[in-house]
Amino acid sequence: METPHIPVLLNEVLESFKGVGEGYFVDCTLGYAGHSSEILAKYKNLKHIGIDRDDEALSFSKKRLEPYEDRSTLYKGTFATVFPTLQESPIVAVLADFGVSSLQLDKQERGFSFNSETLDMRMDASSPLSAYEVVNEYPKDKLEYIFDVYGEVRSFKKLASAVVESRAQAPITSAKELSEIAKTVIPSGGKIHPATLMFQAIRIEVNNELGEIEGLLDALEEKHVKGEVVSLISFHSLEDRLVKNRFKKWAQNCICDPQAMRCTCGKNHALGKAFSSKPVTASKAELKVNPRSRSAKLRSFRFKKDSDDGK
Repeated sequence: METPHIPVLLNEVLESFKGVGEGYFVDCTLGYAGHSSEILAKYKNLKHIGIDRDDEALSFSKKRLEPYEDRSTLYKGTFATVFPTLQESPIVAVLADFGVSSLQLDKQERGFSFNSETLDMRMDASSPLSAYEVVNEYPKDKLEYIFDVYGEVRSFKKLASAVVESRAQAPITSAKELSEIAKTVIPSGGKIHPATLMFQAIRIEVNNELGEIEGLLDALEEKHVKGEVVSLISFHSLEDRLVKNRFKKWAQNCICDPQAMRCTCGKNHALGKAFSSKPVTASKAELKVNPRSRSAKLRSFRFKKDSDDGK
């Protein structure tokens, strides 16, 4: 069947799960099952759990994964909500790709596109908060916050003012209209579209994306098995920073106060070790085939086994 989405860093993800034991593999961001189908094909020792909040993605993936239906179970919901409730055991591999799927970006009616006639950006169409409410109802100071913190927009104050001034004349009803407002504040001609960072900020707010990542990391910290491998793909600095800092915390042997004169904790608290201090990024060959992979960063962590020290 024709697939609408190219999985990023596929070979690198497959390699990260090399050597995991028999058990369950959880794809926390199932999407259109690009990664999941390849992992099921390659690793016959793994059963599969797929999580997604998007009905359309779940429907597509259920059909795509029919050849593996005896090894695959799908759940609807956010990964931060569903993952902690999973009863299947042992979970030996976990994947999350925090990017928005190509199909969601390309479908005009989803409101992620700069030219969309709608203003939505919800990954779960049944969620109460959409981009329309954020853009038209949030006070100026809250817009400034999300444009600054989530979008890292330099002109965040001017951009928030422009949105507030425009909606005072009439409600902003389309992503296309919002995109034009961004162009009045942020000049064109750069490497990215003037509205890119604003759209990123609104999407993160609408879907609680950073809160979801924190929730998943918390669940992994509390619920993991020895030797379990976690591979997480981020697409912007905020996501990557959350993952990097949590992996760093998990790898710390000493948990004493940094101001302490000497260690009293025993220096044996590391949960495991990251595969590398630097993230894996797309190869030149992949960039040619899938330009959207240019921002992808993969970080992997292995929880230690009884037989090692996290190595």
